[in-house]
Amino acid sequence: MIKDRLVAWSPVILLLLLAALTMWLDSRVRLPERPANAAEEKDPEFYIEGFMAIRMNPDGTRRYELTGTRLTHYADADKKRSDLASPSLLYYDYDRAPVKVSSNTAEVEDGGDNVYFRGDVTISRPAFGENPALGVATDYMHVKPDEETAETKESVTMTEGNSTVRSDGLKFDNKKRKIWLDGLDGPVRAHYETPRSRAAATQAEDR
Repeated sequence: MIKDRLVAWSPVILLLLLAALTMWLDSRVRLPERPANAAEEKDPEFYIEGFMAIRMNPDGTRRYELTGTRLTHYADADKKRSDLASPSLLYYDYDRAPVKVSSNTAEVEDGGDNVYFRGDVTISRPAFGENPALGVATDYMHVKPDEETAETKESVTMTEGNSTVRSDGLKFDNKKRKIWLDGLDGPVRAHYETPRSRAAATQAEDR
């Protein structure tokens, strides 16, 4: 009787043993679980060495170009972004001098509508006509390339010719060629030297 019962139950026992063995093997080889967005946060979708993006004017001339030694693109859970190494944003101006923004790194968001420059950020414009060279130095700058605006609330040092201005923030409009300086933690500090006329400079050189 007992032998008959064992024979009758043997398929069930084998199935249970097989199921237990399968569960044990699965627990041994299963990889640790990661958050749902872990891959998007850590693993880039792609990267490009020697990146360059150019925006054109309606007449076919270059409006601006954004370059970097390396672009790494990520797809986060909420938004997509690209990180740039050694970025440079150059605005062409065929009537006046070009303006360039550069830094150590930058983060590009919203399809290029917003670029966040970080680390040794500089805005530079060479001299042209009667206008001396212009330079701005800070640690962070939020730039909107299509709007041609830049803004920071970090400490800023601006030089124009022999004049120097230090402030606690800055807004720059490249279209209007206007700069607003903020004195958040105190007054804007400036050292200004009036440019000498060419005639005066020539006379000084002849002495």
